[in-house]
Amino acid sequence: MNDMTPIRDRSTRSEDGPLNVSRRGFLGGAAALVLSVTIPVRRARAQATAAVAAGTRVNAFLEIRPDSTVLFRSAFIEGGQGVFTAMAQIVGEELDVDPTQFVVEGAPPGPDYLLTGGGRFTGGSMSVRMSYDTMRKLGASARQMLLKAAATRLGVPISELSTEPGRVMHTASGRAVPYGDIADAAAELPVPADVVLRSPDSFRWIGKPVPRLDVREKSTGRAQYAIDLTVEGMLHAAVQHSPRLGGEPGALANEPEVQAMPGVHSIHRLPGAVAVLANSWWRARRAVEALQVTWTEPAANTAHAMPADFSSDVHKEMLKTTPGEGIVFEQEGDAASALAGAARVIEATYDAPYLVHGQLEPPSAMARWNKDGTLELWIPNQAPEMFQADAAKVAGIETGKVIVHSPMLGGFFGRHFLYQTANPFPQAIVLAKAAGRPVKLIWSREEEFLRDTLRPMGAVRFRAGLDAAGLPIALDAVAVGEGPTGRWFGRQPHKVDGSAVEGIAGKVYAIPNRRVAQIHVDDPAIIGFWRSVGHSMNDFFYETFFDEMAEAGRQDPYELRLRLLADSPRHSNLLRAVADLSGGWKRGPFTAKDGTRRARGVAMASPFGSEVATIAEVSLRDGGVVVHDVWVAIDPGSIVNPAIIEAQVNSAVALGLSSALLEEVVYVDGMPQARNFDGYPILPPDRMPRVNVRIVESGAPMGGVGEPGLPGVPPAVVNAASVLTGERIRSLPLSKLDLKGLEG
Repeated sequence: MNDMTPIRDRSTRSEDGPLNVSRRGFLGGAAALVLSVTIPVRRARAQATAAVAAGTRVNAFLEIRPDSTVLFRSAFIEGGQGVFTAMAQIVGEELDVDPTQFVVEGAPPGPDYLLTGGGRFTGGSMSVRMSYDTMRKLGASARQMLLKAAATRLGVPISELSTEPGRVMHTASGRAVPYGDIADAAAELPVPADVVLRSPDSFRWIGKPVPRLDVREKSTGRAQYAIDLTVEGMLHAAVQHSPRLGGEPGALANEPEVQAMPGVHSIHRLPGAVAVLANSWWRARRAVEALQVTWTEPAANTAHAMPADFSSDVHKEMLKTTPGEGIVFEQEGDAASALAGAARVIEATYDAPYLVHGQLEPPSAMARWNKDGTLELWIPNQAPEMFQADAAKVAGIETGKVIVHSPMLGGFFGRHFLYQTANPFPQAIVLAKAAGRPVKLIWSREEEFLRDTLRPMGAVRFRAGLDAAGLPIALDAVAVGEGPTGRWFGRQPHKVDGSAVEGIAGKVYAIPNRRVAQIHVDDPAIIGFWRSVGHSMNDFFYETFFDEMAEAGRQDPYELRLRLLADSPRHSNLLRAVADLSGGWKRGPFTAKDGTRRARGVAMASPFGSEVATIAEVSLRDGGVVVHDVWVAIDPGSIVNPAIIEAQVNSAVALGLSSALLEEVVYVDGMPQARNFDGYPILPPDRMPRVNVRIVESGAPMGGVGEPGLPGVPPAVVNAASVLTGERIRSLPLSKLDLKGLEG
């Protein structure tokens, strides 16, 4: 625990010159030495120590400063989801330090931080639930080390000592020792193998609405994202990509004129793009957009090339009409026989479009080659070790020579992942090498829309069998398309990609005969993960078809759900909770106080270990759907911060509603038609409904929070809208529909 590399304050010089990058440091000198860090943050190289057990070495995570404040290195990246605050609550609870006394930073790559199933990835609503127990033990271990150090300092048995926030107490003598005074001595002690954790009934911060630690910096504009960072001597870069994926730059008709533009340093050809380096980003952008590029057609069998005749409308119809029964993913009973003997069989095919991420933070990367042969990167990312390894391949150097800094993100949603052609950091590496100077590259909004990974397009064919009483006895669902998990982690040809069927499989409704399958169809687009992944469209498919089953059997959709959840108290209680939150279930149509004709829809979802029930109230106006209220009851099992949960549900409702009402990527001739938000509308503030949230703690294992609030929104809204239109709506977004004349 004595292998220490001080973290410098933001005002210090690096070996390579001044660095104007926020790096909260430690308050120089031996007095600042405390549970110090064995992994240099300034030279954040992945260790080769395979024997390290992730999350066990206190010194890799904690640095207690002389003033008893705590620097905590989080294995998970902050991107608006509140994980830094949650980590401070969890660790602070056991360490006995108020979360407000924490400064939290993203940890560098290294084996200590591989807390998600032996890897490290901030996403999938995994951060808190997969590290909760480990982080509690980490905080308790540090507290125990401080107690031992205090016992030696005071000359008393450790059994006579206790702690209160930030200090060790010896009540018998009235003495107290601040943590900062004994942290260096504590750092010399071994990490205890076993510690006693606090009883949940004594929690002071876990389970409480602790304010976000980053509120002040964000509110005052001091929070630094990747696009805010600078290093000495850097150039700015902008790119122009081939309009169609797979094209390569040929002749540059006006290269001399562009080279002579003010501030331009150099012009570069890149795979699928051209770039300009200049002394400001605005000059780089103006110059690169002025380049007159002849784009060559992709060579035969070029990887990731987009066919020139690709159309999203044609692709959608192909998905909907692809024949076959697919590969079985889930099977219970005998759906085929039950369908053959059913009193009534209903069928429907649903589809959902491509979606972009459209986050407000534009893609960026900053790269610097150092004199010692190392490559230093400042890159928005959700997986530092994965980016480090990939950057090493791009650069042609050893992984340990790549230094990765992970700034705060301006949103997640699966955007900051290792997507080929959809991430700027490989371009930044190449440009910095070519220029011999640091380079900061930012993609314009138009280039982001051109190269963003998309939520896959999908379609599902349903068949359901009802008995004589109108109750469902069989359900067969075949998902057609491609899932992002198989795309990026390797698809097994004879197995179903779970991300393609999640939200359809695993439903707890008591339908005795069920079959869920997938027909894989390669997607020509670069698809990726999108908030709540497959659930984002599959719960829309399933939960709206559920209402079709209810209507065909003359059942109320809420009451039918309750009936089919009778053997699952967790789900039935949650469904009752959301009905109570909404003032009691009523489907409609009914007349509201303002005279509008309204209806309500309900949906259930089980994403990422949590359970969610959603009710939406809508009306029709000016040929479109207006959403007035959304009620969400969420059961994440147990919680850390209810205020963060409520905020996350609100944001998930906004994104789910935007996707249901407005969003759609359209391809024509192999190119996306929208290149900015003027062609890709998102939910405006005046269309955001009132959102009411109820947290239900069932005591089940802790589930995720960031994504579960989204999947129930589209089906709840569509189920309500279908009541008012009198017709089933099976395709998104709703803006495609002309509902004029139905407002009555």
